Amino acid sequence: QDTLIVWSEAENYDLALSFQEKAGCDEIWEKICQVQGKDPSVEVTQDLIESEEEHIEEMPETSPLIDLPTCELNKLEEIADLVTSVLSSPIRREKLALALENEGYIKKLLQLFQVCENLENTEGLHHLYEIIRGILFLNKATLFEVMFSDECIMDVVGCLEYDPSLAQPKRHREFLTKTAKFKEVIPITDSELRQKIHQTYRVQYIQDIILPTPSVFEENFLSTLTSFIFFNKVEIVSMLQEDEKFLSEVFAQLTDEATDDDKRCELGMDDLQVRSAATDIFSYLVEFSPSMVREFVMQEAQQSDDDILLINVVIEQMICDTDPELGGAVQLMGLLRTLIDPENMLATANKTEKSEFLNFFYNHCMHVLTAPLLANTSEDKCEKDAVVGSTKSNTICPDNYQTAQLLALILELLTFCVEHHTYHIKNYIMNKDLLRRVLVLMNSKHTFLALCALRFMRRIIGLKDEFYNRYITKGNLFEPVINALLDNGTRYNLLNSAVIELFEFIRVEDIKSLIAHIVENFYNALESIEYVQTFKGLKTKYEQEKDRQNQKLNSVPSILRSNRFRRDARALEEDEEMWFNEDEEEEGEAVVPPVEKSKQEDDFPDSYEKFMETKKAKESEDKENLPKRTSAGGFKFTFSHSASAANGANGANSKSVAAQTSPASSNGSSSKNTTLTTAVTATKGSLVGLVDYPDDEDDDEEEETSPRKRPRLGS
Repeated sequence: QDTLIVWSEAENYDLALSFQEKAGCDEIWEKICQVQGKDPSVEVTQDLIESEEEHIEEMPETSPLIDLPTCELNKLEEIADLVTSVLSSPIRREKLALALENEGYIKKLLQLFQVCENLENTEGLHHLYEIIRGILFLNKATLFEVMFSDECIMDVVGCLEYDPSLAQPKRHREFLTKTAKFKEVIPITDSELRQKIHQTYRVQYIQDIILPTPSVFEENFLSTLTSFIFFNKVEIVSMLQEDEKFLSEVFAQLTDEATDDDKRCELGMDDLQVRSAATDIFSYLVEFSPSMVREFVMQEAQQSDDDILLINVVIEQMICDTDPELGGAVQLMGLLRTLIDPENMLATANKTEKSEFLNFFYNHCMHVLTAPLLANTSEDKCEKDAVVGSTKSNTICPDNYQTAQLLALILELLTFCVEHHTYHIKNYIMNKDLLRRVLVLMNSKHTFLALCALRFMRRIIGLKDEFYNRYITKGNLFEPVINALLDNGTRYNLLNSAVIELFEFIRVEDIKSLIAHIVENFYNALESIEYVQTFKGLKTKYEQEKDRQNQKLNSVPSILRSNRFRRDARALEEDEEMWFNEDEEEEGEAVVPPVEKSKQEDDFPDSYEKFMETKKAKESEDKENLPKRTSAGGFKFTFSHSASAANGANGANSKSVAAQTSPASSNGSSSKNTTLTTAVTATKGSLVGLVDYPDDEDDDEEEETSPRKRPRLGS
């Protein structure tokens, strides 16, 4: 049966295989027939069981039609049995449909329905329900034309009210005639169009509301009904397109300032239902032709300011979604992802859509997308949310659940960009120091948001790009990740597993620059983690590489290793610094020029504040007050932006250093109790990966006389 193979085992035991595609169904059917030695071109190969033969005799192929019982009250049970019995046989369904069509049988049945309802003949009404439902499952468009005509459709709905499984009949006709109202924003004068709209609404109601959800055995029985509704809608749209007066009147009222608010609301306002409908329409356009939408927005950019560009309007609607679960934002994020996906971008001899659109997106739209992320991880934000009197560093990230959800969506899109946009996103990340800002979110009390930040970094490391690796090591950007691991303590959860997987990937892929950075700066704090061998494995890789380098050095002739040719370590560091800061084009990689800084980007803090004011006016205050994650007593690296304030020193005399431990020795003799560089901090705000401390002797004395502490980085 098209995408079904159905068979019987024993008298009342039916089975079926359901396939998504007809081709797959046909392939399996042929193999079954091959094993059974039967002809696969015959649709029915199984012999009917005896009990079925007793009730219904299989009609020979040459018989043109099924003989229908006379349409009388006392024959309704027999008719119902006949209709239900043929549904399992495609041949008998076809013959019954022909018989019903040729004899005008459906109209006679509906006349009996009116008689039964007048006589309150409940048994007859129950039989009619089974008959009409069975006729719908015959799946024949010619029968639908009769049943859904103006003359018959309400009686068909009436028959379907009397489901035998219900104690009381439903009132579908009452809803369709009294409750449901046909509202015309612009009067429709074409009677054929009006009739088609009414019919489509009622048939859709039958399919969605009246008929029960079809089982796996019945899922193909109503495919023609779905097609009937679809083609009706196509016809309605075509008729509206051809009606020049209708469309011109719609747009005239939309643009007329004299149109009152009530009337305009029927056409479109800042209304949830209208916005939802507009989102649906936009999604259909994007799914139909993302290239067409991209072409439109690039043309629009030549005539409009950034803040009214379609893509930016979509991003703003995503950011300002008032739904607590951000349902609309999730949908819009999916559409943005489709639009920026290089997989569906065209490349021709004269035009490269990928290059043009991504240049447009990163120059005109990316700053709008990242605005909430940058605003919620800024230094000012940290200071505003600091707890008064607290000396614990708390690089803040949003505690509001809805804001955390929004940032998670933005991070998901940025992670997609890292995977698919290569140098565009690389240039943006390095220019904006974006990874540092993202890793601030590792401190979130919402674990899902911390995981999103970690996933962003994991994708970057997964590229095994040395430009990214140097950016990470020079910025000391592993520090907040290790902080999160140690803060998580001994809890065995998703965060713990995700962090360990990150370091395991670095070990397995043998990313030498990252291994050296991790071991030299953080091994003292990590070597106590023994429930996995990841960190000991990193140390082993580090030592093996060091041995290889020593062997290479020893193999060089002694004259080249003399002082005459040896370079000072500081000179090496300066050369490395100069090399990293060189124009990336010299490295042989095509890198786009720095992203143009538009006026909107200069003013983005003010714009974002207005954004959030609008949003706060629309949404209720988030009452959720989840407990914040606290230290589990393990090692913790903290990093303060303004430790000098705690000591009363002049901030101008302070300097910044990357927090780091003593280099781990190659023989593994480093002590876990090594006291690390420390400085007192009293401010809540902090800049990830950096520690500021006053450059005066008092602090050094205080540090030397303080009691021995457990290793803490930049504390």
